[in-house]
Amino acid sequence: MKPHLEIFPPEVEPDEDPRVGAIASHVREIVRLLGLDPEKDANLVDTDRRVAKMYLDIFAGLDEGNRPKLTTFPNEERYTAMVMEKEIPFYSMCSHHFIPFYGHGHIAYIPNEKIVGLSKLPRLLEFFARRPQLQERLTEQVASTLEEELKPQGVMVVIEARHLCVEMRGVKKPGAITVTSAIRGIFLEKAVREEFLDLLRRRG
Repeated sequence: MKPHLEIFPPEVEPDEDPRVGAIASHVREIVRLLGLDPEKDANLVDTDRRVAKMYLDIFAGLDEGNRPKLTTFPNEERYTAMVMEKEIPFYSMCSHHFIPFYGHGHIAYIPNEKIVGLSKLPRLLEFFARRPQLQERLTEQVASTLEEELKPQGVMVVIEARHLCVEMRGVKKPGAITVTSAIRGIFLEKAVREEFLDLLRRRG
């Protein structure tokens, strides 16, 4: 009896996400419509598949299964001052043009009964950033999730980003920075908000 052999089409790798081939077929058509020919340009060979795999990677935040679990701990010390993590780098894709925008997020909350592991704040920002996104929506999603999960006294999120859809096309203004904020709870009070901004200004 001959051993069983699994035969995969040449363009399909074992255990590969079936979406790769489907996305790649559309990318191939875009390449063709641009007047490019992968058979004549060695640099374009497999570009369609590389783009497909890249999209599945950078849009991993669309899969709720990748959502980070916010590990929380009882606030036994009754800590009621601000917890802030700033200068968190992120990369995302503008949902209007599928062009990157990138920058830093600054996240703060004032605990009630629970505190969260500090590594979870960057993970939460990354999760919502890894999808076609609007900076305004990204800012709100991070703040709302922390508010729902922690039930803190307040949350404030500020995101500063450069958008390549502004720099590469349209008005073509390199270096322009867009700033968005989301404010919840006690951060609506001027004194608390100013403490956040003061800490934010202390770079380095």
